[in-house]
Amino acid sequence: MHAVPATKNKRATRKVTCEECFFKKNMLCALDLAEPCATFRPHEAQLKPPPQLRFVFRQERRSRSAWAFPTAQEQAALHA
Repeated sequence: MHAVPATKNKRATRKVTCEECFFKKNMLCALDLAEPCATFRPHEAQLKPPPQLRFVFRQERRSRSAWAFPTAQEQAALHA
């Protein structure tokens, strides 16, 4: 059994350039660097904002609460 060298076992990673960046292609990049920066995003990704949550109205709640404070007249009658 022969050992395979580590360099042949790894996949060849393709080096990316700024010209392939989403921001550079859409003229959103203000940097002039020799290599891609930390914000590199591939142009093929077609960046989209996350979907917005939909606003849903709740059903109308009961018009009367199960419990309420007694009115001023009811309180006066209790303490009279």
